[in-house]
Amino acid sequence: MLEQYEEKMGKSLENLRTEFTSIRAGRANPHVLDNIMVEYYGTPTPLQQVGNITVPEARSLLITPWEASILKDIEKAIMVSDVGITPNNDGKSIRLTFPELTEDRRKELAKDVKKKSENCKVAIRNIRRDANDDFKKQNKNGDISDDELKDIEDKIQKLTDKYIKQTDDMTDSKTKEIMTV
Repeated sequence: MLEQYEEKMGKSLENLRTEFTSIRAGRANPHVLDNIMVEYYGTPTPLQQVGNITVPEARSLLITPWEASILKDIEKAIMVSDVGITPNNDGKSIRLTFPELTEDRRKELAKDVKKKSENCKVAIRNIRRDANDDFKKQNKNGDISDDELKDIEDKIQKLTDKYIKQTDDMTDSKTKEIMTV
């Protein structure tokens, strides 16, 4: 009965985890490029599918396209994205060098992490509300008794608490990663 709601809460948490991977914390992480689409033969294509992305040093990424002809398209896609780094094109590959984060930038990223975390918690609480509404309707229709409803509401609350705690733990971990110099 509760599986579908637990699955939805799990998806909310997974979505948060994905969003956190795109927030860089001073080290080069290929996941910051996950949302970049490159115009490839007239079709928007994820950057990972048109080239090889490597991490040659702690604060740089190297993008080597499968075809040299799309180098300019990759460069343009990075420029218009929200990565905030200017690509260096050497004619064969593109290098992205991540600057050391300033304290202000770290605080800004920490706020962003907190905001994404709050959005995840709101989503989890909305799922709890939907679940409670659903079971209250079943109770009203006579499908489940008052005692069963009370028991289910307790289980839903425990589920919600579990996922909120996981969200908080992920947020604390990411914030600590960002604030560590």
